[in-house]
Amino acid sequence: MAMQRLNNRAARALFMDRHALAEQPSGAAKGPDLLELIRRLGFVQLDSINTVARAHDMILFSRRPAYRAKNLKHVYERDRGLFEHWTHDAAVIPMEFYPHWHLRFQRDADLLKSRWKNWRRDGFEQQFETVLQHIRDHGPVSSSDVGKDEKKGSGGWWDWHPSKTALEFLWRSGALTVIGRQGFQKRYDLTERVIETHLCPGNMPCDAEHTVDWLCHAALDRLGFATSGELAAFWDTVSTAEARSWCKTALTEGHVEEIEIECANGQARKLFARPGIAEQAAQIAPAPGRIRVLSPFDPMLRDRDRAQRLFGFHYRIEVFVPAPKRTYGYYVFPLLEGDRLIGRIDMKAHRDQSVLRVSALWPERTVRWSDARTRRLQAELDRVRRFAGLDDIEFAENWQKDPI
Repeated sequence: MAMQRLNNRAARALFMDRHALAEQPSGAAKGPDLLELIRRLGFVQLDSINTVARAHDMILFSRRPAYRAKNLKHVYERDRGLFEHWTHDAAVIPMEFYPHWHLRFQRDADLLKSRWKNWRRDGFEQQFETVLQHIRDHGPVSSSDVGKDEKKGSGGWWDWHPSKTALEFLWRSGALTVIGRQGFQKRYDLTERVIETHLCPGNMPCDAEHTVDWLCHAALDRLGFATSGELAAFWDTVSTAEARSWCKTALTEGHVEEIEIECANGQARKLFARPGIAEQAAQIAPAPGRIRVLSPFDPMLRDRDRAQRLFGFHYRIEVFVPAPKRTYGYYVFPLLEGDRLIGRIDMKAHRDQSVLRVSALWPERTVRWSDARTRRLQAELDRVRRFAGLDDIEFAENWQKDPI
């Protein structure tokens, strides 16, 4: 039987559909509807950079323009529909997925205990019981509430004082749960006060085989098609060896099949997908033509190599690149139009002046930038301006650049 093949357009359509970007950006964006969107994505990465809005807010706004930051706070902190933990980075995750994080708690405990002995200050393990007792006695804390007599480092996040390190370790290993953030500072409480008792680590056995199976199935459903390595990387809990073994078994049992997809450069790539995926891809309507600003941490772009293979779009965030060596800018936003990534824009909210200031736009080489596109971009920027709570947009002189 011939292997199914998806051409590049069908592959992009399927991938965008799985990331809630193939449909019109509209609909309710709070309560159960917002939770369903996050469930569909799997998780939403949290990030502190607030150039225009925080990454998690931009991710949700680009799919549901009615979204506002308070909506996520309500679902997360008031309704407890989400919990915060680690995938490839800090993220909010549907609470119903919590039992599948017990394996992550175990693996993080083993990994971080050895790794942080080299990276962090000595003595954090001796603070575990002190920190736990403080929370038992005084309730939820932030890192500023513990270790007040400990020397604070000046080296940034990698130079935490021992009690801050203990807090993070106890969270990552499941004894503590983050119940929300003030500003962007995490608030920690005892897990048994937040999570239903029967779901707490220690009260619910961790079945590693079942968890790996769930994580791989869930990753494939959210990617549409993937290599075993991409399945492992999605939640960043399953090892590459476990993902390879899962794919082999799933292929034998008929849960997946091998397909070929056409990359943007015309090359074919072999991956795993659900049986009948080509028929599903064929039923996806063309993506809406309006321009959307995406977060640099958008889940569609999280795997930079996959984005380049599918869309021919090379993107690297330059936050940690010295300014003279940057190609574009500190925090440049990708632009999506239909099923194409058409360029990137450098802009920043100047909140003291209530202005969204646009420094530069770089179209992709394959895109002819027309006056109509400029008007569509300006309409999107006006939506972003309102979302960020700003009054005006200003464009720098010669803001429209030639492709690089």
